Amino acid sequence: MEIMPYIVEERKDTGLFNAKLGIWLFLSSEVMLFGALFSAYVLLRTGAAHWPHGSSILNVPIGAFNTVVLIASSVSMVFAWAALKENKFGKFKLNLGITILLALTFLVVKSFEYGTKFEHHMYPRTSTFLAIYFTLTALHALHVIGGIIVNSYFWGPGAKMWQADPARFTNRIEIAGIYWHFVDLVWIFLFPVLYLL
Repeated sequence: MEIMPYIVEERKDTGLFNAKLGIWLFLSSEVMLFGALFSAYVLLRTGAAHWPHGSSILNVPIGAFNTVVLIASSVSMVFAWAALKENKFGKFKLNLGITILLALTFLVVKSFEYGTKFEHHMYPRTSTFLAIYFTLTALHALHVIGGIIVNSYFWGPGAKMWQADPARFTNRIEIAGIYWHFVDLVWIFLFPVLYLL
């Protein structure tokens, strides 16, 4: 059976292995998606006669806590990848497990934040600001869920690849990490734009 080339080795034309090239192409489309939504936010805000300050509606300490949680999850994701480079599979499992738990923590906190808004009858239809807030944060939450699914697979059944092909498995974790850092970076933009400005 012939294995597809450039799974582990870098391509001569791009300097990247196939999966890394693929994730960067995918993330470029995600940048366009979030960029369009951020642009819509700017246009709606500058065109509005009155725009509420985010801190008057949103809970800044909760948003700040979630920011710290996601930054910590990015750090543990890097540690998971670095553990594989050092051939320490147990350390990898620990750090990837921490990443997954931190991502779940983010979602739980966000669900409580949504719940509080709904208890106070604050829905997307209530105002343009809330429509933008729910759209951007819900789309981001879907990306977090996607990251949890991928990382959980590599933590669980996908970890068998480590025994068969450790170099390929390490590359897959690097790709999952690039995606996860993108998700964190989006939140680092969302938090000040929605909560602080």
